[in-house]
Amino acid sequence: MTLVAVLIANPARPAITDAVLAETRRVLGTAHQPRILHGEVAAEVMLAGEAGSAPSLTERLRAALGDEPIDVAVLPADAHRRKRLFLADMDSTMIEQECIDELADQVGLKAHVSAITERAMRGEIAFEPALRERVALLKDLPVGAIDRLIAERITLTPGGRTLVRTLRAHGAYTCLVSGGFTLFTGPVGDKLGFEENRANRLTLAGEKLAGTVEEPIVGKAAKRETLIELRERFHLAPAETLAVGDGANDLDMLGEAGLGVAFRAKPAVAAAAQVRIEHGDLTALLYLQGFAAAEFVG
Repeated sequence: MTLVAVLIANPARPAITDAVLAETRRVLGTAHQPRILHGEVAAEVMLAGEAGSAPSLTERLRAALGDEPIDVAVLPADAHRRKRLFLADMDSTMIEQECIDELADQVGLKAHVSAITERAMRGEIAFEPALRERVALLKDLPVGAIDRLIAERITLTPGGRTLVRTLRAHGAYTCLVSGGFTLFTGPVGDKLGFEENRANRLTLAGEKLAGTVEEPIVGKAAKRETLIELRERFHLAPAETLAVGDGANDLDMLGEAGLGVAFRAKPAVAAAAQVRIEHGDLTALLYLQGFAAAEFVG
């Protein structure tokens, strides 16, 4: 079968030079000429090989490029390369913050809550009880604080809006699925252009947080189940699905997807995912599917 090696740099730090492309072709033993997707930011090279050899080829190429700030992935170049269903985590993936940590900052507990969040995202403690523990610390916080946080502190990860809009323009269904809260995923999902969002619901006591979250909690299992539900709703093959995330609660979703991408992820997640992106922005997910920058919808 035909494989494709995709090389991606950060748009702010182009690094895919002619020398890098020549080394890529040498390491992979391919005579195919590179296809430039975006200047020195993204390119791909076709090669012959079996799907099972893609992980080892990825590692070989990554080792050959050494410290170059370039993300590498070798993938099948098949009919399902461009995906028709996209699921994305929100915190530290589609946005640059952890919303619960920012909420905790409003009550002077950011350092404490951030430490719990970090352990949960690394998979060192179970997600569900860790979420209940952190939410309890937010009791009596005014709901209005959330709107202020979204306006003043929450920033979209570069490339995210372009990623979602381009996928939708090419017929993919997009869903933001988060272990965070609907009070954030609603506005954030709208800003990014997602068609649907799913997350946990905070319990309210009047105009304040009650310190509890509605059950069942949207955690690792629920994210995977959402992917399966939507895949079946749209009668898609597993290979037609794409998911991205950074934390341990994303692992099952990434594993279920036809293409699971760990984006600037915790070590265990990066090690387990089919593809890891450490240098590129979120448009990297478009390059992985063979989109050239000229096809992007801003």
